[in-house]
Amino acid sequence: MATPAFEEIAETFEFLDDWEDRYRHVIDLGKAMPPLDDSFKVPALKVDGCASQVWLRPMIAEGRFEFQGESDAMIVRGLIAVLHALYAGLPLAEVAQVDAHAEFGRLGLNEHLSSQRSNGVRAMVERIRKVAAEA
Repeated sequence: MATPAFEEIAETFEFLDDWEDRYRHVIDLGKAMPPLDDSFKVPALKVDGCASQVWLRPMIAEGRFEFQGESDAMIVRGLIAVLHALYAGLPLAEVAQVDAHAEFGRLGLNEHLSSQRSNGVRAMVERIRKVAAEA
């Protein structure tokens, strides 16, 4: 149950032969994201459990989930971009139905991320689900 934006990432990953190319692609996705305004880099939007600094700014509009994000680490910024492709624009009720772990597995990310990065992704997913559930 992935969004078209996530499916596009998955298709690109199918054509990338090795992990280094995929890693570079994730970083490029992060570079392509618009930066988060410094005024939103506040403790309330910071995600605990990440090795690097991560901020997620959730936005709910017309019953749909949206967010902006930023990290001081390039790969994590790319992982935020992947999460954005996975969740952005979904109706609030569908956010909890997304199996981010399985979708990351489709990309081969689960086995190539350090345990700290994996914990950070889990923390970001938990924040996304919590915000959507409380909206």
